Parts: sequence; structure tokens; C-alpha cells
Amino acid sequence: MIAIISVTGSVCVMDKNSEKNMAEVKPKKLNIRWMLVFFDMVVFAVCAAVLFFTGGKAEFPYFAAPAFLVLVYIFRFIFKIYSQIWRYGGISSYLKLIISDAFACVCAVILCFFIPGPKYTVAETVSLIGVDLLLLLTARISYGMCYKYSGSDSFVGRVSRFLLGLFGMKEKHVDSADKRTVNIVIVGAGKDGIALSDALAADNSAIYKPVLYVDIKKEKIGRRISDVAIISEEQVTRQMLAAYNVSMFVFALPDMSVEKKKELYEKYREYGCTLKVYEKSSLLTSENTGVVKLREFEIEDLLFRNVRQVADERVVSYYEGKTVLVTGGGGSIGSELCRQIAEMNPRTLVILDIYENSAYDIQQELLQKYKDKFEIKVEIASVCNMDAIEKVFRAYQPQIVLHAAAHKHVPLMEKNCVEAVSNNVFGTYNVVMLSEKYKAEHFIMISTDKAVNPTNVMGATKRVCEMITGCFANHNCGTVYSATRFGNVLGSAGSVIPLFKRQIANGGPVTITDKRINRYFMTIPEASQLVLQSGAMAKNGELFVLDMGQPVKILDLAENMIRLSGYVPYKDIDIVETGLRPGEKLYEELLVKSEELGKTENNLIYIEKDVSLSDAELEEKLAVLRDAVESGSDEEARHALMSVVPTYHTPAEVNGAYDKEKETADK
Repeated sequence: MIAIISVTGSVCVMDKNSEKNMAEVKPKKLNIRWMLVFFDMVVFAVCAAVLFFTGGKAEFPYFAAPAFLVLVYIFRFIFKIYSQIWRYGGISSYLKLIISDAFACVCAVILCFFIPGPKYTVAETVSLIGVDLLLLLTARISYGMCYKYSGSDSFVGRVSRFLLGLFGMKEKHVDSADKRTVNIVIVGAGKDGIALSDALAADNSAIYKPVLYVDIKKEKIGRRISDVAIISEEQVTRQMLAAYNVSMFVFALPDMSVEKKKELYEKYREYGCTLKVYEKSSLLTSENTGVVKLREFEIEDLLFRNVRQVADERVVSYYEGKTVLVTGGGGSIGSELCRQIAEMNPRTLVILDIYENSAYDIQQELLQKYKDKFEIKVEIASVCNMDAIEKVFRAYQPQIVLHAAAHKHVPLMEKNCVEAVSNNVFGTYNVVMLSEKYKAEHFIMISTDKAVNPTNVMGATKRVCEMITGCFANHNCGTVYSATRFGNVLGSAGSVIPLFKRQIANGGPVTITDKRINRYFMTIPEASQLVLQSGAMAKNGELFVLDMGQPVKILDLAENMIRLSGYVPYKDIDIVETGLRPGEKLYEELLVKSEELGKTENNLIYIEKDVSLSDAELEEKLAVLRDAVESGSDEEARHALMSVVPTYHTPAEVNGAYDKEKETADK
């Protein structure tokens, strides 16, 4: 089996039959540009003649010159120099020409000692082939530049067309008739900014043209990259933007602080320019140039901490080549886990979900991106259906199980307690038992900050799930059990951010349940990365807690989103309190206190000291919950949860204690 990497970077894995089929369609001969071969011969002949007349030789080396010419062309054909399209030639193309002539030069020097009659000295041989190579490189680079500018109506374009016509080359770089050029300023003259500029230059269909770089490093200010000037932030003025006809700023600084992004966003937006962000590794969209994606500047970029890339080689190797099962694989977190696992080259990825549409969507997304690089399987089943789930385990024998399937909507679960317990608690119990029965290497449960001192049914059920995971870790059956707890994720189903966006777009008002509420937020990609890393570092029985940063007041979030959308809070768009929802508390707890938690090698991941239950204790709690589910009474299910989760209290109790604590602190 072999892997073919295409020029676009996609990978296609082929077996022997595929190799055979490829061989059948392989071109039988190279498409050689014989006109270019003749041109290079003329250049070599001129170089040889000039060397003869300036070298003071009495007799022309009739044997040496043709022998050297033959050597040069042997290596050029070996390196397929004349099969390349030089108008698009890049560094690799020029490097191949240099290497081929270097081999020819070495062989020519050796040949000098064996050719009879008049011959070149070693210095003359190197000079002949070296000057010939220099002229050919100059001609090819000049041709590429002339072709690039031949479609322009400027003076440079007219000169380029004249030079191409002088050598009988009629083709020219023709843009689409309706193509417009958008002059952009790239914020950041580092590797990402240069990568963006190079990508745009290499793509003939790109409409974006970099005309300036903005950077903060003094050593770069006043210098140029590919003839594009680098200026400081202080030099960015309306007059300068008008002089360069700039209509867009593109941020190419992935590590820029949120505070700096916000400052520049507000400054550049006042100039009336479009603001976008460069994402080098993103999938293509209709607005992409084919190699880059310029996405809209999102409000989330300005309100929350930077997304930190935490995956390393050890994490990748942990999942690489494994069969991975993701329950709830079509959900917000589950689908992102699937995306990131796909990047790690698993052997098989099994996406399990009860909702077929979302599972189908992530399946098609991954198939389009990875094709047949690895197996992608979709199974539609509920984790509550033990027989259906066991069928999946029996068929795929997963080595790693990521359990993301759960009911997570707090107010809805308050009204559907029986369903919450049945799905979250006993669904998890089913998957945990099957992981042990089918000897999975690792079971990883996705938990939530709402499991800490829960005030709602959803949080209480997830706390029971943590208990189940901890209990099974004591079995020492060969399966590693761990759970990872984190808070709200941006962009998830039911997230407050999309709601606020819709309300602002509709002219308001923006609704919040209580002005005192605060929440932790993390992007889905970062949360998923940390889940996968915590799984890779787990030994057995750990309850990992992710550092979510500082909590955000929902009122501040609403006000900032209104301002960043160009409106004035309470004047253009009002903010209205609607009252706490069922099961909602004023603040969330993650207990990320470094003095109380165990540390890991990643400063974003901690281990909570959790006392695990014995099998008898767990079975006793599950029996209480099982009876409540069988009764069909939501109220009984709620009371059952309160009895088995000692830290479960009503929202009134917790919020009242919080208010008293705040009053005491204020005094």
C-alpha cells in the first residue's frame, strides 16, 4: 500500500490494484517543450563560443564542447527539466535545474581528463556550465515575470507583452473580465503574513493584492517584502489608505492578544475598511483564493482568549492508527472531536449518534477532506439501547471510546428528568460496561462544570456519570477510564453567542436571564484539543478539569457584542432581563485552584482529587435511579438524583448563599 500526496496537500491511500489502475492511465511519454530545448542549445553554443574567443585558445575544443552539451542534456532530461511549465516555476523548479547542471558539471570535469585533443581546463569547464546555467535561470525568471504582468494595461504590462512577442510567445496572463482587484493591508509581517502574500501571488485567480504590511517590530519598519513596504501602526492614516486605495485589512497574527485585536479592530473599522482574518489551514469556500481562506472577523475573536494549539506529537501518536468510537459524534463537541481525530490519522473512526442528519453531515465533511485515507463509519443508535450499542462494539472493537453523547440543555432537562437520567446516566453506564467487556484501551467521558455542586438535573446526571467512570477505574480490567470537565463552549447548540447575534441583527432587545450571571467560555476546537490531550496523558481514574480562564459576566458580554456591532447599548439596542431559567445558577464552578488540584504537564489541565465509589455503593445509587426511571415520574427522578448526589442543591439555595456572600464581601 502506498500514499500519494497531491500538489494540494491531500493524501490518497492506494492499494496494489489502485497502483495498477494508475499505471494504466499514466502518460506514456513526457510533453517536452522542444522549442525550449533548442533555445537552451543556442545559449550553450553562444557561451562556448564566447569562452573560446576570450580564452586565447588556438583551436576550438571540437570534442569537449559537444560532450559537455550531451552531458548537460542527459541530466536535464533525467530531472525532467523540459516537462515543467516555467511560467509557474517556483523555487523547486529552479532548484532542480541547478542540481541537474551541478551533476553535469561534475561529470564534465572528470571527462576533461579523458577527452583527446584540445580541451577546456577545469576552471573553464565550470565557467562554461555555470554561466550557461545563470543565463537560463535569468531567462526563465524573466519569462515568469513577463507572463505574470502581461495582462496588465500598465507600462510594465506593455513591456512584458512586447518581450513575450519578441520571442514568438503569444500567450499572456488573462484575468476574468469581471475580476476586480482588492488592495489589502496585511497586519503582521511574520511567517503567516508572508505565507498569505506568497499564496496570493501564486494564485492567478486571486482578487486580493497586498500593498502594505503593518508590523510592530522596529527592525522591520521601512523595509520591504516582495516589493511591499512594511509600516508601523502609527503610520496607518486615512490619507495613506486613500493613497494606496486600501479597502481591507487582513489579520495574519494568530498569536495577537485579544486586547490588541480589539484595539486594532476599533481603529481600522473607523476607516471604513473590511476586516478579515487569515486562516492558513482552513477548508476552501467560495470566497477563497484556492490556497487561503479569509474569514470574517468574528466578535468571538475580540471577547475571549486566544485559541491555543495544544496537540503535540505524543498526542497524535496516541490516536494514530487506532479504532476510535465517538458517541454523540454528530453534536457540537462530538463532531469537533471527530475532526481533530481525523487529523491524527486513525485506522477507523466510528461516528455514533441517534440523530442521523448531524452524523451524516460530519461524515460527508470528513469524506470530502480525507477521502479514503482511513475508514469512516457511521452508526445510528441510542446509547440507551444496550443491544444496539453492543452490536457496534462487537463489529468494530474500538480501542478508544470518547463518550460525548448526552442531553445537555439545562431548562429542557428540568422538565424531562426521567429522560435525562435514562440517557445521561444509564446511557453512560452502558458504554462504560461495554468498554470493559470488549477490552477497549481507554474510555474518556466528556463532563461539564455544571456537575460541580449541581443545581439542575443535567449537572446532577453528569456528576453521576463521573462517579460511574471513577468506579470502573478501580476494576483494573485493562481499560483506562477518565473524565474531562469543562464549561460553556462557543458556537455549540444553544450557545448564548448565536442568540445575541440574532437579536442584535433584528434590532434587539438582547435578552439575558440575570445581570449578575457569569460563565466560563472556551472555543470548541480548544476544548476538544484539551480533551484529547487529557485522554493521552491519563493513567486511570483521573477526573481532569480544564482551565477555562476568567469567568465572563453575561451582561458585559451582551454590552460588548452590541458595541462591537456598531451600536450603543441601551440607546440603539436595549438589554432586558427575563429571569433565571429552571435549574440555572448565577455562577459556574470549575474548582480550578492550583493549590487544591493535581497538576499535569499541561498548565491548562488539572486533576481533581475525587473519591471513587465501590461497586456496591455505585449499584446502590443506580438502583435508586433505576426505580425512579421505571416509575416514569419526573419529580421522583429529581428526588432520586438529590439522594444519590450529596452536592445537588436547588438553585434557590445556591443562589441565595451566593447573594449573601456577595453582600458580606461588599461590606
